[in-house]
Amino acid sequence: MTPFSRRAVVAVAVACLVTGCGGGGGSADDGPAATATPGDRPSAAAGSPVSGPRPPARSVPVGLQIPAIGVDTPVVRLGLAPDRTVEVPPITADDPAGWYRYSPTPGRPGPSVILGHVTVGAHGDGVFRHLARLRRDDGITVRLENGTAARFAVTSVRTVAKADFPTEDVYGDTARPELRLITCGGPLEDGEYRDNVIVFAALRATAP
Repeated sequence: MTPFSRRAVVAVAVACLVTGCGGGGGSADDGPAATATPGDRPSAAAGSPVSGPRPPARSVPVGLQIPAIGVDTPVVRLGLAPDRTVEVPPITADDPAGWYRYSPTPGRPGPSVILGHVTVGAHGDGVFRHLARLRRDDGITVRLENGTAARFAVTSVRTVAKADFPTEDVYGDTARPELRLITCGGPLEDGEYRDNVIVFAALRATAP
């Protein structure tokens, strides 16, 4: 695995603090931010022995399924904008989720990060509108470009004020394969969502 560069992590953290989430009738630029304490996720220190399912070969994600909340969506690639903040998925009627390409591919060791909108302006609800409804052990399947799939199970769901975003807990390196799903949440304040919702999940299986 290629770990996050410090520069990229810092850029993401800044975006988490300054990118707003629009309401149903306005802009819907929901940037990533959320938190969980280390005890909330089944991680291990980088380099330590880790048991569990065999990680799939490195392959970029192309689809995401979350049966518990009715999500079945394509996944696009996201990078950094010219101002060095993280990109967010496009605001469109089909509203795909987006994989942050400076994170590991899903199923590889480390935290793979997928972002999605909670609302998409005039188009209505976003793909991650009901992300906060997920519960522990709910299944998440990420389809990969090579035809395989990485299957995860939710370990925790947190809603946290954007101002309290902790870079290391969300984007810090982990020895085992993990997944982060991130969107906006909480109350609307001046047309923007105050909080962010993050789902932590761990790899449970790899399927052909």
